[in-house]
Amino acid sequence: MIFNSYIFIFLFLPVTLLLFRITGKRLGYKSSVGILCIASFLYYAWWNPPYLVLLLASIFFNFYHAKIIAKSDRKKLQLLVGISVNLFLLGYFKYAGFLVSNINSIFDQTYNLGSILLPIGISFFTFQQIAYLCDVTKEGESKYGFREYVLFVTFFPQLIAGPIVHHKEMMPQFQNKAQDTDLNFAIGATLFVIGLSKKVILADNLAPHASQIFDHAANGVLFNVFEAWIACFAYTFQLYFDFSGYSDMALGVAAMFGIFLPANFLSPYKATSLIDFWRRWHITLSRFLKEYLYIPLGGNRKGKSRELANLLITMAIGGLWHGANWTFVVWGILHGIGLSINHLLSKLGLIAMPKLLGGFITFIFVSLCWVLFRAESFDAALLMLSTMSCADGLILPIEMRHAVHLEQVGYAGEFHKTPIAWIIFSGLIAFLAPNSIQIINSKKFSPIHIAPLTRLAWKPTKLWLVIIILLFIGCLLNMSGLSEFLYYQF
Repeated sequence: MIFNSYIFIFLFLPVTLLLFRITGKRLGYKSSVGILCIASFLYYAWWNPPYLVLLLASIFFNFYHAKIIAKSDRKKLQLLVGISVNLFLLGYFKYAGFLVSNINSIFDQTYNLGSILLPIGISFFTFQQIAYLCDVTKEGESKYGFREYVLFVTFFPQLIAGPIVHHKEMMPQFQNKAQDTDLNFAIGATLFVIGLSKKVILADNLAPHASQIFDHAANGVLFNVFEAWIACFAYTFQLYFDFSGYSDMALGVAAMFGIFLPANFLSPYKATSLIDFWRRWHITLSRFLKEYLYIPLGGNRKGKSRELANLLITMAIGGLWHGANWTFVVWGILHGIGLSINHLLSKLGLIAMPKLLGGFITFIFVSLCWVLFRAESFDAALLMLSTMSCADGLILPIEMRHAVHLEQVGYAGEFHKTPIAWIIFSGLIAFLAPNSIQIINSKKFSPIHIAPLTRLAWKPTKLWLVIIILLFIGCLLNMSGLSEFLYYQF
C-alpha cells in the first residue's frame, strides 16, 4: 500500500485516524497508541504478509536484547552481538546475492542462492534499531515499554522509507497525549498534499523522460548529448521530488495523529557547497552516519588524514546502504572525495566564492553523481557520462529538435509537454519556492526538527483551504496509475 493510492487516501488513512481519535477519547491515549501499532502491522502486511513475521522477530530480538545490554557487565560485547544479528539479517536479504555474484566473478564459480525478495523498509528499521542498541549501551538503561518500542519501529508513516527516527524524538510522543488535534490535522493535510503533488505531478511526469534514456544506456542503444543531459536533469529532479514528496507525506500523516517526525529535506538543491548539501539532503540518514559511524571511527579528532579517511569510509558505506551494486559504492566514494576536498579547502580558507557559483558547482557535481546512482551498471553510467561530455563529438544542432521531442508534439506551441519544460518547471520550484517546512513555519528552527506547535506562525485560513483543495484535486486527476516511491527499493 503506497501513499499515492486511492485505497490509502480514502480508506486506510481515514479509518485509522477515526479509530485513533475515538479510542483516545473513550479509552485513553495509550489505547490509541495500540490502534496505531495494529494499523502499522496491517500496513506492512499489505505488501507481503509472511514478512510481517520477520519484522516482528526483529522487534522482539532488539527490544529484549536492549534489556540484556542494560543489565550486562559486558555491554560492548552484547552490543556487538546485537549489531551482528541485525547486520546479518540485513546482509542476507539485501547483499547475499551481490556477494555471491562477486565471488562467482572473481573465482569463476556458478553459485546460485535463488531469488531473495528484499523485505520492504528493512534498511530503515534495521538502522533505527541499531541506533537504539547503541544508545542503550551509552545510557545504561532501557526505560521504554514494549508498546512504545513497537510503534517506534513500525509507525507506518515512516516505516517503509523513513525518515530514520531517533527513539528520544519518538518515544516521549507516544507516552504523552497530543494536543491541538484540529491544528495538527491542518498541518498534516498541508504537508501531505504538498508531498502528494511533488510525487504525482512532478516526479511521475519527469520519470519517463529519465527512464527512456537510462534504459537505452543499459541496453547499449546510442543517444545524443542533448538527450543524455535531459535524462540526467530529469532524474535529478525526479529523485528529489519523489523522495522529498514521500518525506512530506510521512510528516503530514504523522502530524494528523499529533506526532511530529524529524524533517528530512531542507531545499538541498539550494546548497552552496557539498557540505551544505549533506546538511539538507536526507538529513536523518546523514545524522545516523555521522553519529553511529563517522564519530565512532574517530571523526575529525585524530588528524586530517584520518578525518578524510573516515569521510570516505562513511560515504562508501552510505552508498552501499542504498543498494547492492558497486555503482552505489562509487557514488558514495565520489561524494566522500568531494566532501574531503570541501573540508580541506575550507580549512585552508581557499573555498570562498560567490554563493551563486558555489551553488552551481554543487548542483552540477550532485547531478553528475546521480548518473551513477541511477545507472544499472558501470557500462551504462560510462555511456551516459561519455555522451554527456561529447567524447564522441558534438551532435549537430538539428538533433536538438529530437532531444526535446518537438517533432512528436507537432509544433513549439506545445513546448509545455516536452521534457525541457518539465525540467525548467521543476527547477524553478526547487530553486525558488519555499520548502514545505518553511511554508508552515516562518520562524527559524533546528534543521532536524519541526518546531513545536506553540512556535508556529502559520495558521489555516480560507485561502489555504481553497489552495489545498484545488491542489488535492489536481493530484487525484494525475493519479491514473500507481507508481512506487524510488526509495522503496532501498
